[in-house]
Amino acid sequence: MPVRLKFILLCSCLWATLSCAADTYESNPAAQALVDELVKEEGFDRASLERVFASAERQESILEAIARPAEKTKPWYEYRKIFLTKKREQKGLEFLAEHRETLARAEQTYGVPREIIVAIIGVETLYGKITGSYRVIDALSTLAFDYPKRSPFFTKELKNYLVLTRDQGFDPLALKGSYAGAMGYGQFMPSSYLSYAVDFDGDEVIDIWNNPVDAIGSVANYFSRHGWRQGEPVVFAADASEDTSAELFVRTRKDLKPVRTVGEFIEAGVVPREDVDPEEMATAMKFELEKGYEYWLGLHNFYVITRYNHSAMYAMSVYQLSQRLADRVSE
Repeated sequence: MPVRLKFILLCSCLWATLSCAADTYESNPAAQALVDELVKEEGFDRASLERVFASAERQESILEAIARPAEKTKPWYEYRKIFLTKKREQKGLEFLAEHRETLARAEQTYGVPREIIVAIIGVETLYGKITGSYRVIDALSTLAFDYPKRSPFFTKELKNYLVLTRDQGFDPLALKGSYAGAMGYGQFMPSSYLSYAVDFDGDEVIDIWNNPVDAIGSVANYFSRHGWRQGEPVVFAADASEDTSAELFVRTRKDLKPVRTVGEFIEAGVVPREDVDPEEMATAMKFELEKGYEYWLGLHNFYVITRYNHSAMYAMSVYQLSQRLADRVSE
């Protein structure tokens, strides 16, 4: 057989292999069940949905990413280095300056400080620079149909995603996000988009991917709807001894909601460094440093930040970045 013909045949076989390598969800029973549900309950066109799932691809890298423990293993002194950087601070100041009027309007409308809004967007996506490279349809389909551990959650998010793309006139195959399906400047999941995203510039399209005005308004609305209290403090530094009972401090996401008063913490040996109303509800945190620990008492607004991401270290990073930005703006 001539060498050229062998080369052509080899290329043809390789192309056929690659073409078949992409697993889609056209014939997946769970996907078909979701199609039936959307047609019946939401009035979707069946043929359109079937075309979507014929194009949605299983991504092994998504399953690998969600299985990694990631941030959970990092102590505070390493975790904070990810977000509390000179670059993130400088880019935050630039974002504040560029969107000054929109942030002022969001603060006035929703009662959420502009520096908190900007810090969330800064921590989540470096102010819109890193929003995710996966197609949202691939991420949510992969996790809904091939990640049994959290299939019910991601199936609901996939359903919400298809609803929002239809209602907003977006191409469901075009939008990009994180490996978990989080989207846009503020990394909203589809359910959060449907509940909290707003058309903040009045153009009748809620675009949190490319429109920072809508993104700013949406983050502010999220905080407002989760109970942000305008003008109230967020967190206080505290003192405690290293032998203070571990049960007093946040250990898992289940411990984030305040269930003790500041007065109760004081009696137990966790004492704020400033005057705080002893009747205020609070959460105590113990963060590991390279040498020793630091202690904090988070109040209601701190808990609100944890509603965005159920992590005390995440919320503290957002708060401390916001304070750096606020301090620099007031200089």
